[in-house]
Amino acid sequence: MKLRSNFLTQEIDGMQYLVPIGGEAFGGVARSNGPAAFIVDMLASGTTEEAIVDAMCLEYDAPREVLAADVSDIIAKLRSIGAIDE
Repeated sequence: MKLRSNFLTQEIDGMQYLVPIGGEAFGGVARSNGPAAFIVDMLASGTTEEAIVDAMCLEYDAPREVLAADVSDIIAKLRSIGAIDE
């Protein structure tokens, strides 16, 4: 899966913003905290959900099942706004 090319990311003051360009159904701006931005950054180059969870386990001190649930939640939200190519 990969972040769609018609979504741009920009970091401003420690927050990442995800902005659709073009004729997207989602016309807003999504704001990401550190862990969510980490996920979006991994999706920018293409990856799998499992690979994201693996990388999160190396980056953050939290139980794998908690991180896996967080990754799943963020990916579901990104799917809901049409930001992911499968």
